[in-house]
Amino acid sequence: MFILIFNQLLKMLLLMLVGVFCARKNLITEEGNRCISNFLLMIVNPCLIISVYQVDFDSRLAKGLLLSLVAAVIAHILAFIISGVLIRPDGNPEYTLDRYAAAYSNCGFIGIPLINSVLGSEGVFYLTAFMTVFNILSWTHGLSLIKGKFEVRHIKEGLMAPMVLGAFVAIFLFFTQIHIPSVIMDSMDYIAATNTPLAMAVAGFSVAQSDIRKLFTNLHFYWIALIKLFLVPFAAILMVRFLNFPEMVAYTIIIAAACPTATTITMMCIRFNRNYRYSSEIFSFTTVLSMITIPLVMLVAGAIL
Repeated sequence: MFILIFNQLLKMLLLMLVGVFCARKNLITEEGNRCISNFLLMIVNPCLIISVYQVDFDSRLAKGLLLSLVAAVIAHILAFIISGVLIRPDGNPEYTLDRYAAAYSNCGFIGIPLINSVLGSEGVFYLTAFMTVFNILSWTHGLSLIKGKFEVRHIKEGLMAPMVLGAFVAIFLFFTQIHIPSVIMDSMDYIAATNTPLAMAVAGFSVAQSDIRKLFTNLHFYWIALIKLFLVPFAAILMVRFLNFPEMVAYTIIIAAACPTATTITMMCIRFNRNYRYSSEIFSFTTVLSMITIPLVMLVAGAIL
């Protein structure tokens, strides 16, 4: 598993460097990057999710999906507790952003291509449960961290997120065994296949906008990264081991938890007038470090599981 993860992350790193190159050469503008991000969120990811659910009904898959949902809820609660205890407000005006950055994973842009390559379509099948929980919580609990207050109307925004709607449609089609015509399905598969290169290009653009030297000399970022990239996934490892989840479900949840800070932190900061440059720096820093930490986390997971 370690070698497989490492090789896949190396490929993703090379794709990310292409994004960095394109950004530095102005082949991708900030507006272009935003359009690619929207295309991924609104079209590509939902197509990928729906495509992996276009299989014959299997009680084992249905049970695994339910277990993944339970595991995802517990994993997020553990992340909230860890980030809340270890990131204190004393002398830190951006502590709520730090808590968001430490608790919420980039399970879509990084998680989907990584899990799809390492665990296959079944892993993505289970990942949709984690992504559904992530979207609902990030637009409720997460948004309360960004804005400093909670509003009930944000629950609707979470439920209407494209990946959540895509997951609901996919699950409905799976349980009703409604199969999309092959001509349409083939077209959706072509779109879904663009997920990995486009997602890494978006990540590369964000990294290109950051001062790498500044990032790696900011000791505070190392503390956030330690929580996000080591402590949170380690808690997930112990949780799936203690509760004895099936191996495929366990590894899916662990990889999702080990992913770097979610891209939504920057999107939300821009939308709600918070320090988006600071949030983008955390995203970039954890994204770069995750290329090293995720294989290490999976090495530990393999030994414990």
